[in-house]
This record gives sequence, structure tokens and C-alpha cells, in this order.
Amino acid sequence: MEKISLNRDYKPEREKTEPAPFPYRHYLFTAAGILAGMGIFFGLTPDTVEATRTTPVPVAAVPAPPAETAPGSKTVSMGMTEPRAAALHTSPATPPATISTPKSTPRSTLAAGRKSGATPHGRWHTAKVKRGDNLSLIFKRRGLSARQLQQILSLGEEPRRILKRLYPGDVLRLNIDAEGRLQQLVYDYDDTRTLEITRQGETFSARLIEREAERRISHASGIINDSLFLAAQRAGLSDNITMELAAIFGWDIDFSLDIREGDSFTVIYEELYLDGEKLRDGEILAAEFINRGKVHRAIRFTDAGGRTDYYSPDGRSMRKAFLRSPVAFTRVSSRFSLGRRHPILNKIRAHKGVDYAAPRGTPVKATGDGRIVHRGTKGGYGKTVIIEHGSRYHTLYAHLSRYARGIRSGRRVRQGQVIGYVGSTGLATGPHLHYEFRVNGVHRNPLTVRLPDAAPLPRRYLAEFTASAKPYLAQLDLLRRSTLALNEERDAERK
Repeated sequence: MEKISLNRDYKPEREKTEPAPFPYRHYLFTAAGILAGMGIFFGLTPDTVEATRTTPVPVAAVPAPPAETAPGSKTVSMGMTEPRAAALHTSPATPPATISTPKSTPRSTLAAGRKSGATPHGRWHTAKVKRGDNLSLIFKRRGLSARQLQQILSLGEEPRRILKRLYPGDVLRLNIDAEGRLQQLVYDYDDTRTLEITRQGETFSARLIEREAERRISHASGIINDSLFLAAQRAGLSDNITMELAAIFGWDIDFSLDIREGDSFTVIYEELYLDGEKLRDGEILAAEFINRGKVHRAIRFTDAGGRTDYYSPDGRSMRKAFLRSPVAFTRVSSRFSLGRRHPILNKIRAHKGVDYAAPRGTPVKATGDGRIVHRGTKGGYGKTVIIEHGSRYHTLYAHLSRYARGIRSGRRVRQGQVIGYVGSTGLATGPHLHYEFRVNGVHRNPLTVRLPDAAPLPRRYLAEFTASAKPYLAQLDLLRRSTLALNEERDAERK
């Protein structure tokens, strides 16, 4: 065997003849003498020499620790595939995935893992999801094997569900080593949630990282001079908050008919921030809408059972058994009348409903929970849906262009669920929705009929609700006074 010296200047040369036998005994005695001399010179004992000796540790393959999790985030382990016996040389078996919710990993632990150098040893690639893309096509473009794809899709129901719902524009980060093996996959599938898949030897593990967004309280007020949407835009409200505001008061106010110039609104709502940047608007916490001088107020409240809803200051639910209007922000083109002349038949015929003029394709919503008793063509009504709400109430939606998916006779629907789209089928001069409201078989004016209330807040929660609503009500009072004062100043400047 060729001898290797630790001297950097030494260059081994091959000898043509056999080397002489190694004088083991001679060198053994020499080494012992040298060691004894060093012990005497430095004052070291054999025990001391043994204690200062470093024992080499065999280098083992250590799985890469997960990437750093931000403080306040939550991780959910999704389980990992376990390999079979190495002698089988087969793909890993996949036991049922176990899901646990550990507490947030301390930053110090993560930092220590990163210092150890146990991070994926590969090159990072970015894969942007294209139209019609799926994970299989993305893996194929990156040269990743189908076996790795199968291992990842076998990690459990939750990772599989997330990875099968890729949308155009989404971005996947892939760490791939020189051998074409995936080391890590990172997918930010939500503003605050990330799916992270990491190689563990010949298998993979998955976890969800959920970062807690910072919630900030904001508010806005406005006075309507033209439309709710324009007034809300001037007040700095997003379309989502505006739609939610209309939905909260939509049981009491018909926003296509009841809005008047001079009406006002005030909204207290959440804004969600992450790393100092705004992600999106959160929930409305409290709101006020003054319509024709009447004050409507709503406070958001979650009871001990986890049920969240909006209530008036005295604990009445803002929700009614029926929405006032089945379409949002449209114009009433024909009212309830017993002596209207039909525009096509040109004769007096009772108009036992309300017509809402709206663009073709505008979604039509069920105004209450119920069961569909008719879905199909009905004479001059054209394409029609009739819903039965218990034994007393029926609603009818006519002249639809088409039905929503899954809408058929016998099916139950929820309040606010889209059941069809505005059209002009049947006897109609243009696209609009004809809506009827019947009580015990008798047609009633949908715009003026008194709608039954939903159940109020249970009495056991009333004290807690009153205490939580008090600061919001005080803030609404203050904001209303400020808005009215500002509006008076502007009117004075205009004069």
C-alpha cells in the first residue's frame, strides 16, 4: 500500500523493488521513548494525554431542517413517507399521514439549524404556473422524475389538495440538486400560508406554515351625493368593504331603490398587514348607515359557540329571513301594480311583482333559505325558478338567461346563493329580472312587505355583547359628528 505523508512537500515515488520489511519493534520502542520524554518535559500524564485526544466522528447524512418560520407563525406537520427495507430497492411505502399542530418553533432553534449548514444543497428554480398547468407538467419541464411526484402526492390529503389546485400566475420554488433530485418545494398558496415539502433522505415530509397577519383598525365615513359606490370610493373604501356594507344592511335597505342624496355611512373595519405591507381588508367590526333620516347600526359579535353575526345595539339580528332584493345595485324598472298595461300584450294586466333592470348575465340570488319546487320554462315568464320557504312563503325569479350550476327541482338552496342569471326569456322587452313574493299563496309587494326577523342574540350572551359594543357605538357617534361637521364646512365654502 502506498504511504502518504502529512508533510505538504512530500511527493511519493513508486519503487521498482519490493520495500524492506517495516521495523515495527524498533519504531515502537522509539515512539514510546519520545512520548515518555514529552510527558516529563511538559508535565503531562497518560491520563491527560488521553483527555485531550479528539475522536473523529463519522459524517452521516443529516436531513435538512425546515426553513425559518417567522415569529407568531404556526406550523402543521403533514407526515412523511417511510422507506421499506433497503434490500427491497423499492419505492417508499406511504403510511396514513399524521397531522399535528406544534407550537411556533423558536427563532433560536431555527437559527441553530441554519448554522449547522443543514440546508438543501441544490439550486433554486422558479416555476410560474401557466394556464392549463399542473404539477406533473411542471415536474416534467424541470426534469424531475414521476417517482418523486408520486412520493409528494402520497404525503396526505391536505398537501395533495393544495398542489392540485394551482392557479395561473402562482409561483413554486424548487430546489434541485445536480443529480436531478428535488430537495425542497415551497409554495405560497395564500397571503399568509405556505406549503413546504423537504427531502428526508429518500423520502419527503410536508408541513404548512401559517403566518399571523397584523390586524389594524381603520375607519371611513362618507355622504352620498350620487351613488354608494362613488361615495365609498371617495372615502377610500375598497369594493369588497362596500359590498359587505351593503350586505349587512341589505335586509333593511334596498340599495337599488331606497338610497337618497344626503344619506351617510360610517364603517369601522380591520386591515391585515404582513411585514409592514397591507395584504387586504379584514372584517367590518361596526357600521352605521343613515337612510332617509333613519339610523341603522350593526355590531359584529362572536358568541362562545363560535357563531359570528351582526346585531343591532339592542341585540336584534341584522339578518332577516329574506333579502330585500335578489340582485345587487340595479334599477327598478317596473313596480308592483294591479293596473299596469303590459308592454307586449298592450292590455291591462296586474303586475304582481317587481322588475329589476340589469345587464344580461347579472347574478340572481335566492332571497331566503328554501327548496326549489320549479326550475324550467313557465309560459310568459320564460326560464323561471320558484323556491318554497317553509309552508307560508314562496318566491319566483323569471326571465332568466340561464340557471346556475346544480340548480334543479327538489334541491335546497341557501339565502344569497346564486340560482341563475338575468336574461330576457319569455315575454320580455329587454334583460331584466321579474321577482315575486307570495305569502300564503297571495302576491305581496316585495318592496314594502314586512320581512320576518331572524332569531335575536340569545339572552345568555346579551351582557357580553353590550359590553363589547359600547366602545364601537361611542366611536360611531364621534365619527358621525366629525363627518357632519366636515360636510357643513364644505357646504359653507361652496356658498
